[in-house]
Amino acid sequence: MRSIWDIGLSPSDITPESVWRSRRRFIQHAALAPLALGASGPAWAADGGPVGPELPAPKDTRWSTDEPMNSWKEITTYNNFYEFGTGKGDPAEYAGRMQLKPWTVQIDGAVQKPLTLDIDDLRKLAPLEERIYRLRCVEAWSMVIPWTGYSLSHLLSRAEPTSEAKYVVFTTVLQPKNMPGVSEDILDWPYTEGLRMDEAMHPLTLLTFGLYGRELPAQDGAPMRVIIPWKYGFKSAKSLVRIHLQATQPQTSWMRAAPSEYGFYANVNPAVPHPRWSQATERRIGSGFFAAPIKTRPFNGYAQAVAGLYQGMDLRRDF
Repeated sequence: MRSIWDIGLSPSDITPESVWRSRRRFIQHAALAPLALGASGPAWAADGGPVGPELPAPKDTRWSTDEPMNSWKEITTYNNFYEFGTGKGDPAEYAGRMQLKPWTVQIDGAVQKPLTLDIDDLRKLAPLEERIYRLRCVEAWSMVIPWTGYSLSHLLSRAEPTSEAKYVVFTTVLQPKNMPGVSEDILDWPYTEGLRMDEAMHPLTLLTFGLYGRELPAQDGAPMRVIIPWKYGFKSAKSLVRIHLQATQPQTSWMRAAPSEYGFYANVNPAVPHPRWSQATERRIGSGFFAAPIKTRPFNGYAQAVAGLYQGMDLRRDF
């Protein structure tokens, strides 16, 4: 499994000090967790290729990139999912404990038809598509991943948003007994993220149920997450249990934890550096230590589709 050192970064480079200092405490807690929780073992991270229940879907060529995809192993063993720990390998190690059945998602707030839907009903709400998207993380690494889902707009339209619906808030499941990372005070739990309504309704915003033609592994956000490919990866909230529409801009988890480092919009922008490192280049996971850095593209290469959403905005201020 690749580590952060393989792409030339150290722990203090990629996360706030409160996070990397908590790593030692997390390891101590996690060492005892299997006995306390009756853990069933690591989540899916097979070397031989995709595993798990099949979730076939035709490829949507309109939105897919033609760049080479990352391997199943890379996608399922190098993750950010702090509920299971701050290390990139922690989600694959511990996320298999997450209780995935039964699973329902609540859609409420500024809607005319609040919904509570089972995950099986959600998968059938609209035709599934496979889209090959770039994923760019704020820590300056990237992947190319074949996701399976449909545009979030299909679900939001079913709930019939009211005129007051200006923002969408996503809430991740909270299972303290199954998530050793939440014992740390890294973030306010449960994890929340948000989008402006027009961003949420954009066809690129994907309500996601699978990758590589299989159901999502737990460490990648099972059973359902959102993917917003023109934003840094932390915006794409995992393991959703609630989607709430409201009139005011939400204060999301990372905005509360480190407001000088994480803004609401989080659009990929090579001209706006993180306070502790540049965003001008990125490293593709799996490319090798000596591979040349890739120049970061505005909006992660999706500018033609989404730049119009931000016309007239100062994207240095509204980062």
